[in-house]
Amino acid sequence: MATSTIEDIEKKIKQLSRSEQLCLFERLAHQLRGDALNKQKTIEAQLTAMAFDPEIQLEIRKINSEFTGTELDGLVKV
Repeated sequence: MATSTIEDIEKKIKQLSRSEQLCLFERLAHQLRGDALNKQKTIEAQLTAMAFDPEIQLEIRKINSEFTGTELDGLVKV
């Protein structure tokens, strides 16, 4: 089904003039870039919220305390 839809769209695009095709592709590219940027901002907002979450901070402190002994093993951090 998706293939036939794509084929229909391709046929309709071929009916457009070159300038209309270019305009369409530019609009699609702009929309895709905007969608990707919005997704990135959403992920960054989620990560920021997690960084300030008291429960997550508590878990990080627990994990760090579990590995305190391994920091004293003489190996150099890279």
